Amino acid sequence: MTTERIGPPLTAGERETLRAFLDYHRATLAMKCEGLSDEELRRRSMPPSTLSLLGLVRHMAEVERTWFRKVINGEDIPLVWSDEGDYQVAYDASTATRAEAFDAWRAEVEHSRRIEREAESLDVTAYNPRWDENVSLRLVMLHLIHEYARHNGHADFLREGIDGTVGA
Repeated sequence: MTTERIGPPLTAGERETLRAFLDYHRATLAMKCEGLSDEELRRRSMPPSTLSLLGLVRHMAEVERTWFRKVINGEDIPLVWSDEGDYQVAYDASTATRAEAFDAWRAEVEHSRRIEREAESLDVTAYNPRWDENVSLRLVMLHLIHEYARHNGHADFLREGIDGTVGA
């Protein structure tokens, strides 16, 4: 399966631009994982780190779930991979499969897209208990763009170490 990655618009409103940049970064993570086996996707960066491409996909599923479903939508749900709220668990993909990780990630992305579309505006606010502050949907979208951009940099290095693929 080839991931379609569409560049953000050069002239658009704020919400459309944020949505497009977030989707661009989501697609970038998926592209970094294309064509690799489960074993390659689980390959760790370097000891003692558990960082792997599959771990990044699992982590981003947790990030999407937390910020959109738990914070903005106020859902009382556990993390995908940890009932105790330990975000580090997602990084350990040593027994994970592409199907398991990507199914969870895609499901969370779809929830996030629905929640964002249904929100009245970027000014919608919700309480983030970890920060003990109210946050806006605008901040959440910018934070997710930041998270993806940062982790896509990690994905660049991980992919290069697996098969030499660079760029994009």
